[in-house]
Order: sequence, then C-alpha cells, then structure tokens
Amino acid sequence: MKAFLKFDFPILSKKFLEEKLSVFDVKFNITGFGEVEFLENLSSEKLEEITNLLNSYGVEVIENQKSILVQKIKDAIVEMVFQENAPNIKSSVYLSEKLNHSYGYLSNLFSEVTYTSIENFIILQKIELAKQLIVNNKLTLTEIAFQLNYSSVAHLSTQFKNTTGITPSAFQRIIAKRRELANTK
Repeated sequence: MKAFLKFDFPILSKKFLEEKLSVFDVKFNITGFGEVEFLENLSSEKLEEITNLLNSYGVEVIENQKSILVQKIKDAIVEMVFQENAPNIKSSVYLSEKLNHSYGYLSNLFSEVTYTSIENFIILQKIELAKQLIVNNKLTLTEIAFQLNYSSVAHLSTQFKNTTGITPSAFQRIIAKRRELANTK
C-alpha cells in the first residue's frame, strides 16, 4: 500500500527545530520559517555541536547576511506557493511586503547569489507542487492550473514541459502506469 503525503513545511520545520534544539538545553525562540534566535550566548563548541547535528539532517546554518536574505526569499516563495489558500497577488508585491525590501533589491541579490532569477525559482516550486497535486490525483489539470494562478492549462503545460521535459498529461500517464504496476504485485 502506498500513501501520498502532503507536507506543511513551516509546521514541519518548527517541530523539527523544537525537537532537535531542545536536547541542547539552550533557550531559543523560533522567530520565523527557518529562523532561530538563541536567547543566550552560545559557546563556539555548543554552536558547532548544534551545527553538526542540523547538518546531519541536511539543515545548513547560514551566517552570511546575503545568504540569509536569499534563504528568506526562498522560504517565502515556498510558503507562498505551497500554502493552502495562496494569496492572489503578484509575487513581487508578496516578497517585498514580507521581507521589507524593494523587489528590485531582492531580485538582484537573488540572481547574484544563486545565478538564477526569482521567477525561475517560483516556476520550479509551482511545478513541484503541480507534480504533487497530479500524484495525489484529486484535481484535474484545469483545477491545478487555477490553484497555481496560471492563466490557462496551456501555460501550465508549457512551463511543466520546459521544466521536466514531459507534459503534465504524460506525467499523469506515468503515475497511473506505476500505480497499475504496483497494484498487480
């Protein structure tokens, strides 16, 4: 039997951090998605222990200010794309309001650090969500396109194919075939 899971990344990351950091007996406050404030001074040894533990789970402690802001941009985009009732506002407005910087500054910084654009990162996240929604098999492509704020199924299909190399319909057929094969075993 297979079960398909939907993750609430902000809740998941908060619970993960609470669980992992509590073993170090330090006072901390989770101030945002992927952001922790330690309420006491940490020795370099304690900080290294925390960093090593988090690294073992694929969580990187970022100290460079530019990298921190880029990570906040990525987190805000993931939050914007994956939230249940995503706001129907321009991503540029959403990001500048959420991060208190002009979109021009955020866009230039993001491109400088990641060598790609915010728009490309948003598309990648939307296509990732589209794949999850297709796998969950509860929505039609029209409903998925609407949920992800695409102007049409054709627009979604074009971006999906440009990103994955196959159309959403072909992806649906592959998933259906895999389910069929899994059920015959």
